[in-house]
Amino acid sequence: MFLSQMTLKNFRKYTNLTINFHKGLNALVGENDSGKSTIIDAIKIVLSTQSDDYIAITEDDFFTDNDGKSATEFSISCTIENFEAEEAKNFIEFATVEKEENNSSTNFKLFLFFRAYKEGNRIYRELNTGDRDRGNVLNGKAKELLKCVYLKPLRDAEREMCRGRNSRISQILYSHPHFSNKESNELVEIIKKANNEIQQYFIDKDGKIILENIRETLQEFIDKNASNSASIEASRTTLKQILESLSLIAPERSPGLGVYNLLFIAAELLLLNSNANDSLKLALIEELEAHLHPQAQLRLMNYLQKKYNDSGVQLIISTHSPTLASKINTKNIILIKGNAAYELTPDKTALNKGDYLFLQRFLDATKANFFFAKGIIMVEGDAEALLIPALADILDLNLEKHGVSLVNVGNIAFFRYSKIFLRSQGDTLPIPVSIITDCDIKPEEKDGVFNTYNTETERKIESIKQRYNNKNVQAFVAPKWTLEYSIGLSSLKDMLFESILQAEKIENSDKYALTDSKIKSVHTEFQEEQTAWKSISPEKVAYKYYHDIMLEKQISKAVVAQCLASNLRWSLIDETKGLTKEKMFDLDLYQISINEDKRKALAEQLERDIYLKYIVDAIKHAAGVK
Repeated sequence: MFLSQMTLKNFRKYTNLTINFHKGLNALVGENDSGKSTIIDAIKIVLSTQSDDYIAITEDDFFTDNDGKSATEFSISCTIENFEAEEAKNFIEFATVEKEENNSSTNFKLFLFFRAYKEGNRIYRELNTGDRDRGNVLNGKAKELLKCVYLKPLRDAEREMCRGRNSRISQILYSHPHFSNKESNELVEIIKKANNEIQQYFIDKDGKIILENIRETLQEFIDKNASNSASIEASRTTLKQILESLSLIAPERSPGLGVYNLLFIAAELLLLNSNANDSLKLALIEELEAHLHPQAQLRLMNYLQKKYNDSGVQLIISTHSPTLASKINTKNIILIKGNAAYELTPDKTALNKGDYLFLQRFLDATKANFFFAKGIIMVEGDAEALLIPALADILDLNLEKHGVSLVNVGNIAFFRYSKIFLRSQGDTLPIPVSIITDCDIKPEEKDGVFNTYNTETERKIESIKQRYNNKNVQAFVAPKWTLEYSIGLSSLKDMLFESILQAEKIENSDKYALTDSKIKSVHTEFQEEQTAWKSISPEKVAYKYYHDIMLEKQISKAVVAQCLASNLRWSLIDETKGLTKEKMFDLDLYQISINEDKRKALAEQLERDIYLKYIVDAIKHAAGVK
């Protein structure tokens, strides 16, 4: 059996949310405060946990609207299905038998309905099977068999694995089938034997004088009729007390939080794997990545997916780690966004089977950060990835502040990624996605005149938009050939051409990069070339720098973009004593004060430029700015 569906009504931020789960691994992925913990808490409230965590229902659990009006009732409905025969026998009086459509077989389902409501200053809670108006109250055994394993966020794994009364490790071991015989377990006999040997040591061996001194002193403290026959033993001899005296020790000397966290997870999964009492095998793990470095996260996720994909154990985890999200099979992800949960299973998205296989190969941590974004910009190369953040800053639309993820897909396979955000029913997720790409129609020179293929270019741009555009997913295409060629025709052309010459110097000398003398030399060379431009068309100048210099000399587009981004930022700084242009590539430049008047003037220039408009519009779309 497994938890297949849950509906929340007026619970915390959700007025009405239905979320579907499947067997094996389910990963709740989303940014902070997206609602992942609310979903986990709702499951805990209905099912309870094996460690008996108590969740108090408070005023904050009732939905409150924008006017401050609070709901007087909230409900959580859960559906558990796919019962094995041995499991079903414990829930016969509570479950519902449904006939499958177009099938003679029946489906055994358990519907759980939790309701909390306010009357006066008190909050009442009830859990029934069925729905709000009918059903039975679960008895002790049935409710006990539905308890789930829960690992809280920021867990104190070291304390949980240490000895102590009702310690978590003792609870795990005590519930293991190996210890089902509580009275005559082999471990009890081992401890009894050890206690006898220890007592003998203190009765008639070297420890005798120690015990006698204790008894003599005790006799002075207590009533003369009371027994003073104190004894020393290793452990109490009931199984529960023995297990409470045990600790699970990490394999390393002075282990850190990460090792203890893995130890804790291993212990909890031991209980799930060995569960032989026909109970629900469900584990809830919040912030699976807690205290784990990226490589450990990847190993753990790889193990969980292999071990529990079809094992009968259901895992529902939450994470905001791009590293984990990149390793999780896309079909196992449930994206939490806004007031909804979007399952990424094949029947819910526009992705094809081949797309899922593609994403398993190429969805790395740098791309998976888009699962946590408020907006997304997809680009096809390093040049756009380096330049666009600088342009966004000029527009006062800093990508980080607006929660926009810039994703470099490394090619033009945008559809493979963008279809993640398209639903099978034709709608889209509430995440604006901008795809920035080139039209790739190369201009040609004929009789000294550049033919820019306007008609063919327009046709290609329209074709690209028709392919990708779908509500929140929008394509923004370079109006001429490529990004660099379009910039070469724009108001930033001078800065681009000088950046190309700077990049050439950088690639010729990896050791020293750009010195002040080289920067001055490039600037002088560039000024001399400008004098020849008056007799050459803008298209030919742009072609010369992009094709004849950049492409023919194989100057890296990424280095050119880095130079251009640095030149753009340099053009905005206030005058600073002792700061030379050589420093413009240093990270310290981000700490230099920006002249707001210069920024606004350049922003207005970008807004008016017909060759840069597509980039400006793409940034605005992703940032949610009209």
